[in-house]
Amino acid sequence: MAENGSGRDSRSAEDPRLDALDDRLREARRREALRTGQVREEADRGYSQGNRVLAALIGSLVGSALIGWLIDRWFGTTPWALIVMLFLGIAVAFRQIIRISGERPE
Repeated sequence: MAENGSGRDSRSAEDPRLDALDDRLREARRREALRTGQVREEADRGYSQGNRVLAALIGSLVGSALIGWLIDRWFGTTPWALIVMLFLGIAVAFRQIIRISGERPE
């Protein structure tokens, strides 16, 4: 069989069925390698989602605590505004975490 410059034989350039078969075989080899543990799948999506959860948790708690502390300082309601705002921050954080965890993977 004569090979062209791409490493495939000249028949595959003429027959799209052979190209489709090559693609299916390549995908089957990749899945088998993943199944047997020879190759690991990228975990970028998990890290990204974890970072978003952490940012939502820390950001909402710190932000609400700061706002509650400022309200307490301005109006002299120590510690009630801080406590109320912390509970609101926790509720917002959980809402964000539930929203993030409910997203469909790519």
